[in-house]
Amino acid sequence: MEDTVSIKIRKIGIIGGTGKEGKGLAYRWARAGYEVSIGSRQIEKALAAAGDVNSLLKNKNCVAGLSNFEVATQADLVVVTVPYSVHKEMLEILKPVVQGKIVIDVTVPLVPPKVTKVQMPPAGSAAQEAQYILGEGVQVCSAFQNISYEHLLRDEAIECDVLVCGTSKVARNEVLKLVSAAGLIGWDAGPIENSAVVEGMTSILIGINKQYGVQSAGIKITGVTL
Repeated sequence: MEDTVSIKIRKIGIIGGTGKEGKGLAYRWARAGYEVSIGSRQIEKALAAAGDVNSLLKNKNCVAGLSNFEVATQADLVVVTVPYSVHKEMLEILKPVVQGKIVIDVTVPLVPPKVTKVQMPPAGSAAQEAQYILGEGVQVCSAFQNISYEHLLRDEAIECDVLVCGTSKVARNEVLKLVSAAGLIGWDAGPIENSAVVEGMTSILIGINKQYGVQSAGIKITGVTL
């Protein structure tokens, strides 16, 4: 799968983008000049979320609100930001229209109420589960699980790095470009199997937030100069 990505990423579609994480990423990428669309099962929610982001951008037509299926069909690259409870169902719906594309899976397998406990699915991670469902025609990368939405919707530097795991180095490099475009520092964290560690770290960070009364605990890679 190493050499199957050659498209130029201009259109980014965010599935389940009405949540705070989805809107934050939409804001960052639209501000960087990408064409961004936000998807939802309910078109009214998609339009409202797009309106919220456009208000921040002071541009009424910058971000579009569409159905999840329309978003995935039109986008060059698809970002999945849905809760884990609907993760499998959503991927099965989108499978026909994401073939040949890169899918960034932001999903973390949190199982309420014990969200501070690491609970990996049988596939090993949500990203590996996505790869299994979508098949070899799709390159899946995991990223952005450890970034607090509190920062994404603000014009500020973010003291948290992004670890990118994925099915090929080519795909990971494409995702790292989007990390940079969002104003963040990203690192190639290796194959998709490594996503289990990154996804699991989210539960640890949630626990730290709760213990210390903060909202944006994150991670930084040290000892390396970019």
